[in-house]
Order: sequence, then structure tokens, then C-alpha cells
Amino acid sequence: MTNYVLGLVSVSFRGETPERILQEMVKADLKYIEWGSDVHAPCDDIARLQEIVTLQKQYGITCCSYGTYFRLGQTPFYELEHYILAAKRLGTDTLRVWCGTKSGADMTEGEITSLLSDCRAAARMAEAHGVTICTECHRGTFTERAEDALYLMQAVNSPHFRTYWQPFQWCTAEQNMQYLRALAPYVTHLHVFQWKGDARFPLSEGVREWQGYLSLLDAPHTLLLEFMPDDRLSSLTAEADALRTIMGETI
Repeated sequence: MTNYVLGLVSVSFRGETPERILQEMVKADLKYIEWGSDVHAPCDDIARLQEIVTLQKQYGITCCSYGTYFRLGQTPFYELEHYILAAKRLGTDTLRVWCGTKSGADMTEGEITSLLSDCRAAARMAEAHGVTICTECHRGTFTERAEDALYLMQAVNSPHFRTYWQPFQWCTAEQNMQYLRALAPYVTHLHVFQWKGDARFPLSEGVREWQGYLSLLDAPHTLLLEFMPDDRLSSLTAEADALRTIMGETI
């Protein structure tokens, strides 16, 4: 598993400054970050984006993705280009978006048709800009169910339209593996955490579970720690060490 890229999602620490986050990443020996557009890297704040670029160079951290809160099927479509340009400023060609406002199981045929139209348009825009749009694998969106997420990937049918993956904490490990197995060819980045329902646990308690997940994938993939079990910045190093343990590295 040596080809995996390890990093952090900045929304794990919304209350911390970008520089403070990068400082702790250096201590934890993490080299890649996904900046969130909601707090740390707003797409319309050029000065903030440039400040982050400068800090990335200072601390030797690379932006591997831009975690937007653009929601296909809801956010005005023209705004997508603003997020794409912001991602490029940060130095990444990967953007995370949300897809729809509810599960595919709760959508009408007309709603699905409209959402697919937006997704195909997003894929075309992404191709024109040389970037990849990735849906968030999340409850309350069209990709809540594996069958809908797979249908979406196949219907859009573009290398510029892919998906993230993360385990649903309300499902069993086997159910999560079934989802990942179905979507594996389309997965780019993974958000990594160890939750069961609303309870959070150290990633060290999920080593074997996560090794099972990763066994379904072909490297390379980007593994991004998302949220700490206790929300403390000081826990980042231990979580990063647990992630390296999952990959079979010696700490």
C-alpha cells in the first residue's frame, strides 16, 4: 500500500487557522490537504487563497483536493466555475461536490432526470477546465445508496466525474464493503474515520476494518483523515500513525 497518498481534510478543524493546521500536519508527517470552501478557503476570497498557497509552500504541503459545498441540483450552476478556478489557484485539479438534496430512493423520475442533466453539464465543464468533479458519498444525497451512486457514474460516463467514498457509520462493515466494491472503479479520494452511529472512536480501533476496505482498491488512492475522535488538533499525530498502521507501515 505504499502508493497511497495520506492527508487531512481541513474541515476537521474549522476553528483553527490554516497555518495552525499546517503546522500540526508537519508534526504528523502528512503532506496533503483538502481545503474546505466553507471556512478556510472561500472560493471568492482571492487574498485568502493566495495566503494559503504561500503557506503551503512554506510548510511543504500540497493541496490534493478542494472540498466545496457546491450542491448539484441546488446551487446555481454558474457558481461551479468559481469553485473550479479557486481549486486551480490552490494547486489542485480535484473538487468535491455534493449531489442532490435527498436519497435517490426519495426522488421522482423527473428529479433524477434533472439532476443527471446537471451532473453531465458539470462533467463537461470539468473536462473543459482539465479538472475532476467528485461527488460526496453521503447520507441525504443521491449517492446515499450504492445502486444510485453506480447508476450516476455510469449515466454520466466521464473520466472527469468521479466519486469520493467514506463508510456510513450507520451501516455494518460488510455493507460498507459492498458499497465500496461496487464503486471501486470510480473512487478517487477516501475520507477516513472510525465512527459507529454518533459515537467516534480512535482510528486505531478500526485498523482491520479499514484494511478490509483498502483491499478492495487498487493503489494509488488519496486517504484523507476527516475529523478527530475528540475534535482535538493534538490528536492528529496519533490518527496519522494509525493510518500508517492500516497501510502496514512501521511507526
